[in-house]
Amino acid sequence: MSGSSDPRDLSVSVRTASAGADPRGRVRAFLDLVAIEHSVFALPFAYLSALTAMQVNGGQVRWLDLLLITVAMVGARTFAMAANRILDRRIDALNPRTANRELVTGAVSLRTAWAGAGVALAVFLVAAALLNPLCLVLAPLAVVPLVGYPYAKRFTNWPHAVLAVAQAVGPVGAWLAVTGTFAGSAPAWLLGVAVGLWIGGFDLIYACQDAEVDREIGVHSVPARYGLRFALHASTVAHVVTFVLFVWFGALVGFGWLWWIGLALTAVAFAYQHVVVSPTDLSRVNRAFFTANGFVGIALFGFALLDLVVRLGLRP
Repeated sequence: MSGSSDPRDLSVSVRTASAGADPRGRVRAFLDLVAIEHSVFALPFAYLSALTAMQVNGGQVRWLDLLLITVAMVGARTFAMAANRILDRRIDALNPRTANRELVTGAVSLRTAWAGAGVALAVFLVAAALLNPLCLVLAPLAVVPLVGYPYAKRFTNWPHAVLAVAQAVGPVGAWLAVTGTFAGSAPAWLLGVAVGLWIGGFDLIYACQDAEVDREIGVHSVPARYGLRFALHASTVAHVVTFVLFVWFGALVGFGWLWWIGLALTAVAFAYQHVVVSPTDLSRVNRAFFTANGFVGIALFGFALLDLVVRLGLRP
């Protein structure tokens, strides 16, 4: 009989017990599992695409469409994160950085995770159906890269590219949700590629934390295969191209000076996250990942919204 116990084990036991006893605890644990707060990264660009499409098509805000786009985006992202955690749970258990994730510790059961993923997928499909027939037809195709991302790290050194494709779908889908047609959707594709490169680029930075462990356990990534320096350089290139595409998008849809102020602030945020992270110092990766990238989405959308309202006459 042991006379002592690890406080971390006790903490996990308490979390697991409370989650099992209280349905609200299970919901909270599931929301932690899928990091629901990270929806802030992709949602602003879906809104930007949708509002731009509304401006192009009469200038009237369609609030129901925005609500359904929000539901669809959150549903799709929740499904993707739940599927990622389920498929990667054994990999997560082998990595000290991820060994405290809810499916590894037992704070969320596998059954709960599958149920949550199923509900999120159903919510996404229903929202797509309520938007228009084109969105419903294309919705299953949007799911493919969402599920493909966790598998990609098992067979390619560039899983970040699959994540980029998955994220590029958001702005395109939001535009199609408003218009119901591919006609005139070039700005959405441009914005989608920009967002995909943006998120794929900072995933390269984030993956640097796990390069050594990934090599040991056989997980594929750019940092694990080519080294940290190459990965950070690749991320810089991705973000330079992202910025160029943002410039192109703004010029294509006719944004004014407010957009360009937002874009200037975005350039500062991009530069910041590449300055604070280096191959020899990854201690500020979370600051680059969460703070800088959260700022990019909110700032760029905020200034674009002001521009649409003030200069282009978008009406509530």
